[in-house]
Amino acid sequence: MTLCPVAIAITCRKCPVVSFCPAKEIIGDYKPDEPDQAAGSNSPAAGKPDDTK
Repeated sequence: MTLCPVAIAITCRKCPVVSFCPAKEIIGDYKPDEPDQAAGSNSPAAGKPDDTK
């Protein structure tokens, strides 16, 4: 439930203090970005040959 007036008006991501807000996940609507698990690898170039010489 969003209780922060800034999060209600413009979302946490657009708030100027989101980088150091201690309650953004508690009273705001902030959700941390999740890494893409569907790729199956941590490397974006997985399966591509190494072109370094």
